[in-house]
Amino acid sequence: MFLNYIKEFFVKKSLKNNLHIVKNEVFSSNVQTIGLLVDESEFRHSKELVKELVLQGIASENIKIVAYRGKLKKKKAYSRPTFGKKHINWRGEFTEEFLSEFTDTEFDLLISYYEIEKPILMMTTSKSKAKFKVGFSSVDQTLNRWMIDTEMENYKLFVSELFKYLKSIK
Repeated sequence: MFLNYIKEFFVKKSLKNNLHIVKNEVFSSNVQTIGLLVDESEFRHSKELVKELVLQGIASENIKIVAYRGKLKKKKAYSRPTFGKKHINWRGEFTEEFLSEFTDTEFDLLISYYEIEKPILMMTTSKSKAKFKVGFSSVDQTLNRWMIDTEMENYKLFVSELFKYLKSIK
């Protein structure tokens, strides 16, 4: 327990150093690929969220989802790539290949679907090479380019607001 606290301290320190490197890209094209980072310890409707994105015209094969869980069960097989605290080391580097691959992919849009600031989720958002990042307004504002002020359980409103604003930019 104490080691987890120290590990989280070092991850926060790495995150703080990472936040100084802000990449402000301009949204200029149609959204083709979406990266979806979901906190499944707080939100259990990931499939429905993906369906809402598909209804907005995004092909389901162009949506890549990674889920975070506070507590992973060792013998349970998860339906999507799932990570926890043990998948990041003391220096804030990912130990799982799918996490490194997710952050290295240049998505048109990264949706950080979590409203509670957790260092591991924030580090994943920060390290992502996505062109445009969207999240909740309750999370640190330097992480995301756009913040939407809704409740996490109201995923339909989140997606409709997101695409309403994206269409107005075009």
